[in-house]
Amino acid sequence: MSFKDKVALITGASRGIGRAIAMELAMLGTSIAFISKNPAKVEETEQTLKGLGIRAKGYALDISEISQLKKTVDEVLKEFGQLDFLVNNAGKTEDRLLLRMSEAEWDSVINTNLKASFFLMKWVGKHFLSRGFGRILNISSISALIGIPGQANYSASKAGLIGLTRTAAKELGPKGITCNALCPGFIETDMTRNIPLERKEKILKEIPLGRFGKPEEVAKLAVFLLGPGGDYITGQIFVIDGGLLA
Repeated sequence: MSFKDKVALITGASRGIGRAIAMELAMLGTSIAFISKNPAKVEETEQTLKGLGIRAKGYALDISEISQLKKTVDEVLKEFGQLDFLVNNAGKTEDRLLLRMSEAEWDSVINTNLKASFFLMKWVGKHFLSRGFGRILNISSISALIGIPGQANYSASKAGLIGLTRTAAKELGPKGITCNALCPGFIETDMTRNIPLERKEKILKEIPLGRFGKPEEVAKLAVFLLGPGGDYITGQIFVIDGGLLA
């Protein structure tokens, strides 16, 4: 399989893990369509990707706006003619203790992290079925596996992605479509940069490798699963956390 004749749709690709996956794929020749919320970041990321000599187009959108998301998927298919990879990476946090969490805070995180991923898998999955090929990769989190105080909404949304991944793998596998999930631990992204120093030092003591991971390290695993190495892998959950859960 050549990456050069493939097209990827990636959400949240203007920063962090999503951007690293987009860059890794682009360096292999994959065309990139991506969705991110910040228009300025979308423009900058699109130009950076094009600078690698590949076809790229960004779409500025809040993916929790489901009706607009559907229109965007239609635009992507019209623009690129095909999709081969779907990476559901976009995510958000609105941390608060469970007993204090509002309905709006719950809905906002669930809609972005889980509901939008479900609909993208549904719409793009239909396209994959028509072609008899497709790779779906959902970016979950170790928060889904261990629970983190103050993240009831985030943990629930990421745990939901795991269940969604396993179900989709069984439903779509007979048609040649794989679906897997990654559960990154503490990775050097905007989300972890705001962790208070005292808590960060405590976390580092619990990580056998003694450091936070890099987005590029997650991206390399993602690309392996999207490529030939993932041909016979589906319905699996991969933890990449420096040994934190070991």
